[in-house]
Parts: sequence; C-alpha cells; structure tokens
Amino acid sequence: MQVSKTQVMAEQSYIYQAGWLVRNYLLADHLVACTSVLVGIYMCKMAYDVTHMISSLYYKGYASLTKIQRIEWNNRGMSSAHAIFITVMSLYLVFFSDLFSDCTEGPVIFRSSSLSIFTLGVSVGYFVSDLAMIFWLYPSLGGIEYVLHHLLSATAISYTMLSGEGQLYTYMVLISETTTPGINLRWFLDTAGMKKSSAYLVNGVMMFIAWLVARILLFIYLFYYIYLYYDQADAHVRLPSYFAGTRSTIYHEHHVVYKDSKGTQKDTSQAAMIVDVHKFPV
Repeated sequence: MQVSKTQVMAEQSYIYQAGWLVRNYLLADHLVACTSVLVGIYMCKMAYDVTHMISSLYYKGYASLTKIQRIEWNNRGMSSAHAIFITVMSLYLVFFSDLFSDCTEGPVIFRSSSLSIFTLGVSVGYFVSDLAMIFWLYPSLGGIEYVLHHLLSATAISYTMLSGEGQLYTYMVLISETTTPGINLRWFLDTAGMKKSSAYLVNGVMMFIAWLVARILLFIYLFYYIYLYYDQADAHVRLPSYFAGTRSTIYHEHHVVYKDSKGTQKDTSQAAMIVDVHKFPV
C-alpha cells in the first residue's frame, strides 16, 4: 500500500514534536527553575519583614493592631511586592523584549528564556509562600476560595515554567496582577480607619481603571491575538492543555479579587480579633 505524502508529513511532525519534548522538557536542566522558586520564597520573607519594619517605624497605629491584623498587614505588603515585580517583568517580556516579537524565529507558543523561566519561578515561590501562610492561619487569611486560587495558579505557572509552553499567554494573564496593590491599599486604608478619606476615593477610581484595562480589555486582546495570528487548527492542537488550567485560574482569580475588594462582612474589631494566635510570630 502506497503511503501518501500527507501521512509522511504527519509522521515527521509527530517525530519532531516528540523529539522537542525529550530535548526541552524531559532532559532540560531545571536548575534555573528550582533556584528561582527558592529566590521567590526568600523574597517573600524579605518583603514580609520590610513591611513589618517600615510599618512599625512610620505608622503609629500599627502597634495597636491585633496580632492577626499585623500578620495580614505584613502579608498584604508581601503580596503587593510580588504584584509589582511580576507586573513589571510581564510588561517587559511581552511588550519590550525580543522574546515574543515577530522578528524572532520559531513558534511563539514554545518560546522561553532563562529570564522568563526565572520570573515564573519567583511567582511560583510567592504562591507557595502565601499558600503556606493561608494553611498556617486558616481561615484567618482566606477561606477555601483562596486555597483553590493559589493551587490553580501555582499549578498553571509551574507547568508553563517547566515545559516552556504558552509563556506568552501566561505573562499576559499575570499582567492582571497590576490590580493587586490597589486592592491591598484599600484594605490598609480601611484597617487604618481612613475609609472616608480622599485617598480611599482616589484608590477606588484607580482600581476601577486598572480592572477595566488589566482584567477586561487585556483578556479580550489576549483571545483576539490568539485567533488572529494562529489558524483554528493550530490553536486547537496546541492550546487546550494550557487553557484547561488557565480558564479555571482566571475564574477563581476574579472571584477571589472581587470578594476581597468588596471587603469582609465579619467583625474585625479588636475584641473580635483577639483569637488564639499567640503561637504565630509577628
């Protein structure tokens, strides 16, 4: 039986893809990825301690907060530091570097570099650190929705970091972290008793603009970009495994951030916050 040219090309394509996976995934040196995760965890510890030090020196009301409030205060400082870092790096890698530009050869979905892998590893280190704190103080720092959000985020980012697949789309999603500092600032102002201040109002306006750009318009552009530059067959072949995790991550990301920005309904007075947390460090 004569083998058609289409069958030969399909077989060669499968051989090429299998070889690529062996060379770039199974036999890859994961030293950069492992090191970056440890660096991310260390950076979180530094951000936590720096937030504690600066707050103790420059905010008089910090000492009057309960222990659990101080822990969450420092934790949100750590969260803001990660958000600023990953937003800056994502904007640089997506829009300013040559990694994902049209001038670079090869499929954009398979492009990665030591810098892009390192950056994703730092983000994984943050999610691991924050998840550990959530479990440690559960449910004071967040309920099951925060656990699911962090697990899905860490899984999706770890996959694209280790495989090198879909890093462009991962970074476009991570740009949405630009809204996190505003959400944390809202909590800081609320806890400090400045809910009626002009700073609280300005922050609310900036949060709306950031949400509109980073969490609505950006995702519209993301899907437009995918189907503009890739034919339907290529998109269906290469993207399902990536978006299977990303869709769930995006859903939980919006749910968690929306709930956080709306504020908590529980009593946060000092009397109510005096719980058995003496075993936890400040």
